[in-house]
Amino acid sequence: MSLVFEELDYQKTPLGDISLRRRSEPRLDGKVLYEVKLNDDFLMSSLFTEAEIQLARLSLTALKGNNHKNDLDIIVGGLGLGYTAVAVLEDPSVKSLRVIDVMAPVIDWHHRGLVPLGEKLCTDPRCTLVHADFFELATSSAGFDPADPERLVHAVFLDIDHSPSHWLNSGNSTFYTEGALTNMAKKIYPAGIFGLWSNDPPEKEFTNLLESVFESTESHIVSFPNPYTGGQSTNTVYIAHKDI
Repeated sequence: MSLVFEELDYQKTPLGDISLRRRSEPRLDGKVLYEVKLNDDFLMSSLFTEAEIQLARLSLTALKGNNHKNDLDIIVGGLGLGYTAVAVLEDPSVKSLRVIDVMAPVIDWHHRGLVPLGEKLCTDPRCTLVHADFFELATSSAGFDPADPERLVHAVFLDIDHSPSHWLNSGNSTFYTEGALTNMAKKIYPAGIFGLWSNDPPEKEFTNLLESVFESTESHIVSFPNPYTGGQSTNTVYIAHKDI
């Protein structure tokens, strides 16, 4: 009998119970999907990954347009199923990638090969998976690399919350303020990039907030087919440019 449903892992975390499951979708000719739930909330699915990939690709394109073209040091906040991180590593100009996730089980899934992209990430010498609170590192004086607090990076790509106004954890809300974003921006090279994924349409209030910290901001609406509705769904990628 073909696979219908399998729970690959279930663990308790400070944010709640997280589970990884693999299932075949009969409505999609038996396509095998990987899905993550936190408590009763669906966090991610391997079916909908286009915007996560475009977060990396659009942001790297913008970074190179700002004349950062080689030996790039990149931070990704939020590992998930690894699609943003792998898209970053597909660019040969990337020298190093640090992927920061507060969920130890998510990192463990990749090391154990429970998710399709785990081996690719864990065997690329440019990539380091870091168990830490992205928001704490982004806004603290210790920086993204406590061993080198003064180290700058070329870009930060963030995909943790559902949107700037719909948070995975209410404590994350303090990041979406002028002070916190300014602290993060100090850790990015001049003419660097901050990219953010959002499940919601572009929010004018958040765009204004980004423009109070960065030189300029743009939002991209990323469309992708939704086989459940038979139409198109959209996510948003914000790209903020630091001044020179």
